[in-house]
Amino acid sequence: MLRVQGITVAISAVTILRGLSLRVDTGDIIGLVGRNGAGKTTTLRSIMGLTHLSAGRIELDDSLLDEMPSYTRARLGIGYLPEDRRLVPALSVYNNLLIPAQASGVADHDERLRRIFNLIPELSEWSARKASTLSGGQQKLVALARAFVNGRKLLLLDEPFEGVSTALSRRLAQTIREFKQGEGGVAVLVAESDLKRAAMLTPRAYVIERGEVIDEVTLQA
Repeated sequence: MLRVQGITVAISAVTILRGLSLRVDTGDIIGLVGRNGAGKTTTLRSIMGLTHLSAGRIELDDSLLDEMPSYTRARLGIGYLPEDRRLVPALSVYNNLLIPAQASGVADHDERLRRIFNLIPELSEWSARKASTLSGGQQKLVALARAFVNGRKLLLLDEPFEGVSTALSRRLAQTIREFKQGEGGVAVLVAESDLKRAAMLTPRAYVIERGEVIDEVTLQA
């Protein structure tokens, strides 16, 4: 279970998040929807430990995350898909997946990688290719697979459907659901600027505006 309680974040003296709170229960997929600049990415980065909190607290199950570095949070079972993918261009697809597994000390990483390759069969074909040689949609699949490597308790997905076709968006949504079912209760928080895209993955969402959650809504696909 993820609990974000009253977090405030300021970057370069500009307040981005203003007492934001949300909750994602074990096994749930919850959206965080809002226009560009509303604070969605900063929320996910704060949960991942990539921005400093001015106030508030973040908990995952019984662990208080506030003072943990991002690599320690990853070891707790948090997988993160950044909006811009952030693959290492010069490394092969396989190494882009292997390095975070080894760095986070995932004991069963061989088995996890096999399962991920079964979910996304194209990874086998691309395994030896450098990430820089893939198309944007292919890179999105690899970045999602990388999030799966550590995502044993929580997946943070930032605009997973941005810049890809409707067909690939549906494929990504189905892959995420299949992964979640296989993990037996992983929580998922997905940030999206488009309500219809978010509804492909979940019917429930928080609405964020100017760094605050202003509503909880039911989405319709």
